[in-house]
Amino acid sequence: MRHAQGRARRAGAALAAVLTWAGLLAGATGCTSGGTGGPAGIFGKPPAAKDVIRVDPDDGSKEVRPGRKLRVRVADGRLESVKAVKSQDAQDTPVTGHLSRDGRTWQPDDDRLALAARYTVDAVAVDGEGRRSARHTTFTTYVPDERFIGYVTPENRSVVGTGMIVSLAFSREIAHRAAVERAVHVTARPPVEIRPHWFGKDRLDFRPRHYWRPGTQVTVELRLRDVEGAPGVYGLQYKTFSFTIGRSQVSLVDAAAHTMQVRRDGELLATVPITAGAPKHTTYNGKMVVMEMLEVTRMNSRTVGFGGEYDIPDVPHAMRLTDSGTFLHGNYWSTPDPFGRANVSHGCVGLKDVKGGGSQTPAGWFFDRSLVGDVVEVVNSNDKEVSPGNGLGGWNMGWKAWKAGSAVE
Repeated sequence: MRHAQGRARRAGAALAAVLTWAGLLAGATGCTSGGTGGPAGIFGKPPAAKDVIRVDPDDGSKEVRPGRKLRVRVADGRLESVKAVKSQDAQDTPVTGHLSRDGRTWQPDDDRLALAARYTVDAVAVDGEGRRSARHTTFTTYVPDERFIGYVTPENRSVVGTGMIVSLAFSREIAHRAAVERAVHVTARPPVEIRPHWFGKDRLDFRPRHYWRPGTQVTVELRLRDVEGAPGVYGLQYKTFSFTIGRSQVSLVDAAAHTMQVRRDGELLATVPITAGAPKHTTYNGKMVVMEMLEVTRMNSRTVGFGGEYDIPDVPHAMRLTDSGTFLHGNYWSTPDPFGRANVSHGCVGLKDVKGGGSQTPAGWFFDRSLVGDVVEVVNSNDKEVSPGNGLGGWNMGWKAWKAGSAVE
């Protein structure tokens, strides 16, 4: 009898177990987070966040190279939120981005990763069965060994003449000129068409078709940071410069007549006697722009390709017109007085002055009324026209030829 009772108890237990499994398989949910995923969803662990939310580059990646894209994806379900932050130069910047229409992919609005930066990504997603997952990842990007910068003319916040040309001199030769050109933006208010022109591999100039209108506000945006200018060489700057166009002053030097007519806003201010380059050292013809103004400077003939003809330690009221050494400057040493009568210089334009520089002399008068960016045009000299790339001589190039110097088609 006891054996019969034991067998009955064992049979009852077995039947209860079968019924329990049947009930679970029929849809009991237990402590899951609302899903109905069957035995694996009930008794197994929920999927790991890294399996639900895929972030590329991978968590912990280092030296991520240029060209990689930041992407956040889910295989099914949707992304609820993605927050990305770029840490660079001790500054945190949110990375703006957007979701795809199906909500499964997020990508930045700017698809280019910054170099020498640390990225942090926080994403929340809901999978196809309603389970929520969150993931936090970080990665760092490549730190280049070589960088380049652009030196901008004119100076930030300066007031310049109507002939100013925006000129960028790069610290390294640029092989990828189109990429660099696209990263530089020059705009004006009121608007005017402004076009770029390359001079060689390390200089990029910008100008409008005609001289700037007085009062124009010009802005130069350098978006060079992380732009590859040459293989393995990346830009460093992300800066904005601005300057203002002042009044119009254009001076016409007639080398044959030994005079300079100074016009302000089209009106003749004065006709000043000058001396230009002597027959063996003539002055360039053409439009030149005042690049810098020096109260006093030293001029040594050996620095501009001559012999030991001169070395003057205190040239007053000197205004540079070309890279090759053409100046318009005060002259106190030439005797007898050549101004208005003869050309005796080594290629410069000289105005009468006194030692130390006098404010009431022709040179002092002109210096006090000049700005960097003013135009000085030379005519009737027995020499060639100044090269457009010599100083800010781009005004000597026609508009069609100027535009043809862009690297962007």
